[in-house]
Amino acid sequence: MSRILKIILAINLVALAVLVFVYPHLMVGPGKLIPGHKALETDCFACHAPFAGAESERCAVCHKPEEIGRLTSKGLPISKPLTSVPFHQKLSSLECTACHSDHAGVKRFRVQGHFKHALLQPATRDQCESCHKSPKDNLHRQISGNCAQCHSQEKWVPATFDHNKYFVLDKDHNARCVTCHQGNDYQRYTCYGCHEHTPENIRREHIEEGIRKFDECVECHRSGDEHDIRWNGREGRGGREGRREHDD
Repeated sequence: MSRILKIILAINLVALAVLVFVYPHLMVGPGKLIPGHKALETDCFACHAPFAGAESERCAVCHKPEEIGRLTSKGLPISKPLTSVPFHQKLSSLECTACHSDHAGVKRFRVQGHFKHALLQPATRDQCESCHKSPKDNLHRQISGNCAQCHSQEKWVPATFDHNKYFVLDKDHNARCVTCHQGNDYQRYTCYGCHEHTPENIRREHIEEGIRKFDECVECHRSGDEHDIRWNGREGRGGREGRREHDD
């Protein structure tokens, strides 16, 4: 049995050796090169180091990082850039194969999966609007910057922020974001933009109810319903009646 197995293995090795010499590119290369790299089809080592794969340093011989997105590999201006911002100059290191693969069939020379924002320089990672257009829906039109307060760089959708966990925007509180969040700072809020809400009036009304702590409104008021009040982590009704229930 072992003799038969050795014969089968020998035949396979001979067949592979023949195929390598007859069809070298089909056996060694994973696919055709893009048209722009056609001149390199017979010069594998223009991009690949022996036994080490493709090297980014070899890519940079033709594709100079400071010119990517601005000039072609021949030094001519790009009339129609692929992106609105030549962000390659903001990369922290030269890792071409982290995003690009020449041998990839119909998907060749495209970003493979999601762009890794960790490749960007730290100071650039939070400048989302330098590369991405801001959404034009009613919510995002009121917001500029601070994308990371709701979105992560790993996945844009779904957003990580659920407003109802903090305050329910009912029909009486369907206001513009800047009414409560000033200066595009969505980690802070104020309730003193509507009704009788001024620090003096709020202080007076709460003291009349025997409430001394009222600086963080949403700790007790989680919606626009005046009867929906949480007191020491418990739910109850507003006013003196609600206060007495919680004090008992």
